Amino acid sequence: ADGAAQHGFCSIVLPVRTADRTPAMLKVAFPDDESEHEHLALRRWDGKGTVRLLRANPYRRAMLLERLHARNLNDVWDLEACEIVAGLYRRIHVPAPPQLRPLAGYIERWSADLAALPRSAALPHRLVEQALTLSADLVSDPASTGTLIHGDLHYENVLAADREPWLVIDPKPMSGDPHYEIAPMLWDRWGELAGYVREGVRRRFYTVAEAAGLDVDRARAWVIVRMMHNAMWELTENETPDAKWLTTCVTVAKAVQE
Repeated sequence: ADGAAQHGFCSIVLPVRTADRTPAMLKVAFPDDESEHEHLALRRWDGKGTVRLLRANPYRRAMLLERLHARNLNDVWDLEACEIVAGLYRRIHVPAPPQLRPLAGYIERWSADLAALPRSAALPHRLVEQALTLSADLVSDPASTGTLIHGDLHYENVLAADREPWLVIDPKPMSGDPHYEIAPMLWDRWGELAGYVREGVRRRFYTVAEAAGLDVDRARAWVIVRMMHNAMWELTENETPDAKWLTTCVTVAKAVQE
């Protein structure tokens, strides 16, 4: 051990030094679907734009990782951060290992739950119907499967490093569509958009999409689907749903298409 343990929602990370005194991080994750294939994604990337995997014990959900700095993209102007992430997309969106779960399977299940919401649910019914239509089209499209995607790439999942300026951490990997990735860049750092929320969301959206060379219409469709799924989880998993988060979900879904 070489420092105090840290933790997020799904893992514990301990600074360590290896037998040859190399600084590293020991990460142990909860045994859930999201962590099962993290080592496969990191091994596939081999440190190209991402933290380097030094060793893994998949059965214990344990990984020994390259040690990075604590500084993340929260310290960078949001539009500059969007451009940095777009550049990282280009490096990490490679053919997916065959073991990864397909994004389309998750979307089918989540959209079924969205469709099961009562019409009286605290969401604009027009947006719910739009998300269901878009998700059905995307799931049936072969382009929605086959690319290794991070699944949760936001400002705090990009850390400063020595061998490169910025490296990606903490993937929730799937075999999916690169256009699925954008939404977290829109809803994070929400307080910074006070006073010009819709304009700010749109500026982030177009900055990421254009810098990454993504199709704007397809990226827009995935944002709408993803925000309605987020809202559905809030309504179904919490006894007292967070009205502010529901408003954020609706605002983002509307902003990218107005």
